Amino acid sequence: MLKINPNLNIPLAEIELSAMRAQGAGGQHVNTTASAIHLRFDITASSLSDEQKQRLLERADQRVTRDGVIVIKAQQHRSQELNRAAALERLAELIASGLHVPRKRVPTKPSRAARQRRVDGKVQRGRVKALRRTVSD
Repeated sequence: MLKINPNLNIPLAEIELSAMRAQGAGGQHVNTTASAIHLRFDITASSLSDEQKQRLLERADQRVTRDGVIVIKAQQHRSQELNRAAALERLAELIASGLHVPRKRVPTKPSRAARQRRVDGKVQRGRVKALRRTVSD
């Protein structure tokens, strides 16, 4: 089970992990070992609720394909186990941030004292500008 938050766990059976060769420099060893991890998670076929699926699919994230599959490639570490853990952690972060429901903003009005301070500041600024004008006789 992949723990997303205290209320949500995803079975590892829903996550497809495959090992592949990592890109970039690394000597002869990198050419012979499959240390990078390619993670695929199908949002539409998952055990998430319909509302959670919709929220994840509406996200503007480049890791979510048009088909509703999250694709993550982890190749930072030299070992397959560390890359696997990193990919699962990034998936958990992506799902947790996608399921976060922002609080609705409640518009407020400035208080009477705040309005008075604003007007006083404008009056003070006007007096300063008035003192800059040329004096006429």
